[in-house]
Amino acid sequence: MSTVTTDRADAAVSAPANARERAAEPATRPPTRTGGLRRHWRAAVLGAVVLVWLLTWAALRGSQTLELGGAERTDVHTWLNGLRDSFDAARGTSAVFEYLIQPITNGLNGAVAFLQHLLSQPSAVRPVPEIGWLGVVALLAWATFAAAGVRSMLLVAACVLLFGFFGYWQQSIDTLIVTFVAVAICAVVGLPLGVLTARNRRAASVVTPVLDLMQTLPSFAYLAPLALVFGIGPAAAIVTTIIYSLPPLVRITEHGIRAVSPVTLEAVESMGGTAWQTLLKVQLPMARRTIVVGINQCTMAALSMATIATLINGPGLGGPVLQALQSLDVGSAFVSGLAIVLMAIMLDRTTTAASERSGIEARVQRGTAPTGMRGRRGRKIAVVVGAGVAAVAVYLSRTYLAFAQFPASPDLGAPLAKAVSGATDWTVGTFSGFTNWLREAVTAALVNPLESLLAQSPWWAMALVLLALAFTLGGWRPAAVTVACEAVILGTGLWNESMKTLATTLVATLLVVVAAVAVGVWMGRSRLVDSAIRPVLDAFQTIPPFVYLVPALALFGPTRFTAIVAALAYGVPIATKLVADGIRGVSPVTVEAAESMGTTGWQMVSRVQLPMARAAVVLAANQGLLYVLAMVVVGGLVGGGGLGYLVVSGFSQGQLFGKGLAAGIAITALGVMLDRIAQHAAARYGRV
Repeated sequence: MSTVTTDRADAAVSAPANARERAAEPATRPPTRTGGLRRHWRAAVLGAVVLVWLLTWAALRGSQTLELGGAERTDVHTWLNGLRDSFDAARGTSAVFEYLIQPITNGLNGAVAFLQHLLSQPSAVRPVPEIGWLGVVALLAWATFAAAGVRSMLLVAACVLLFGFFGYWQQSIDTLIVTFVAVAICAVVGLPLGVLTARNRRAASVVTPVLDLMQTLPSFAYLAPLALVFGIGPAAAIVTTIIYSLPPLVRITEHGIRAVSPVTLEAVESMGGTAWQTLLKVQLPMARRTIVVGINQCTMAALSMATIATLINGPGLGGPVLQALQSLDVGSAFVSGLAIVLMAIMLDRTTTAASERSGIEARVQRGTAPTGMRGRRGRKIAVVVGAGVAAVAVYLSRTYLAFAQFPASPDLGAPLAKAVSGATDWTVGTFSGFTNWLREAVTAALVNPLESLLAQSPWWAMALVLLALAFTLGGWRPAAVTVACEAVILGTGLWNESMKTLATTLVATLLVVVAAVAVGVWMGRSRLVDSAIRPVLDAFQTIPPFVYLVPALALFGPTRFTAIVAALAYGVPIATKLVADGIRGVSPVTVEAAESMGTTGWQMVSRVQLPMARAAVVLAANQGLLYVLAMVVVGGLVGGGGLGYLVVSGFSQGQLFGKGLAAGIAITALGVMLDRIAQHAAARYGRV
């Protein structure tokens, strides 16, 4: 982004000289009016499309909308129900299931069950786990100290103890088990794959589109198909988590390997180093810190998906959150959600500290670290002593019941849940006038009109409008993808629900962009403001999306607006940081030149910084759109309606499984379509 803006700044500085040169040339350019028409033809086409769309909607409103009732099913939904039954029947007869799917399922279920009996649940021969709570705390603290240092060790010990004091010891350890198993498999698969794509362009050309698709799909889209193949339970939850969390690890590993200096690689080659030696002794050590960052991102994505996977009977903290949301028990939802937040903070800070430590150790090995960092003998002794302390704690937890079963007191969860419920009731009672007004105002002014326009237009008119927008904004490639995705959505029989989901997504994206531009410009223009707000945005990005539903539900109840609020909180951090970085990347030369001409603050923002940071703003809108779509469909759990609600209904009602699976397919098509349009539009308008 900074390169683009610097180029534009240089062009702006040299503009007077270029203008003088052009004045001396013959007037061979086309007329200014024609040039203006060529530059603005897309805006004219978009205006014409919108005008025709509005006229069609006004004339044919409510006709041919393909609306489907809640319990109604199409032939496709019935066929998908039959497909589920066929999969169930094939589990004992099909060779594919017998020799491929079932071994994977049994292996994953067995691994999770083994770890649960070892750490969190009674085993077959003991009324308590093989390693009690004291041993678990000691082992986790020791492993954290060895990898990340004393501060992270204290943080992990405190958070793990709080899980028990909140009353969610077993569920918390189960969540850690699912997360760690998924991350371990991701590391085994993702690290070699990242190295391969970094060193082999052909492999990268094959793997990259697959990773793009995996990152584009909203998390809900994974659930039903994988439950169909692996059944509900830990195996399906782990596979879902792997698919969701593998792409960041592969991409960041690839980036780390490619970022190694070519000069260093040439020096190794000149010394006769083989490709294998170059990888093991140069590229991997020098990319170690970046790879640990990839593991950090993979871990956070895995935790996020592990909580959502409770919908397919995945073990862990997602279950209590889901039950509390369904019963509108805000207090219990807050406590279990707080446990998830603490776990996210714990994992994020630990892996970040491990990344920083790995960077220091790499400098020590190269001899570039300060002298005080080179003496590591004392730390090694501390690690050995810690291992001994952890072994003693494990022995005590296997011998004494008090150290095996987490104590019932102090109970922090019940009083906290009661206090939160009381505070929520007071807040809602006190500010209900404002919250109701805000909900009704946004719904009436934005959601209802746009939903009526999208969902009440004839399906063929809406399809043509989307196709025209895709071609005008992005070109023929996103238009071709749009045609394919529209065909898929029509095939699922859920066109009307897809348009409702699209309406909610667009409203939430608009609010995200407005908030991101307002706050991002403020941050980009002030280092002090940036230093105050950026840590808050980082913290919001750490929170799994499931948790955002809790405060939104508490304030606004189960409505579509609740899903929009949750999506706003989920999408604003990444979009805001992109805008702030874009504003800060504007050339200081251009800013100084504008200031010397007496430009006011508003003129500086509106006429200099925002136009020159256009690429960052468009990218922020693109990323905000994808984040919003992922959260809007999750909002089906709290009254968001649309496709997300159908996915949830498919899991809770057997006769609607096919409809829920179709909704997942429609979500996938909608996500791919929006991503392709947004990416091509970002590439086009970011460089205009």
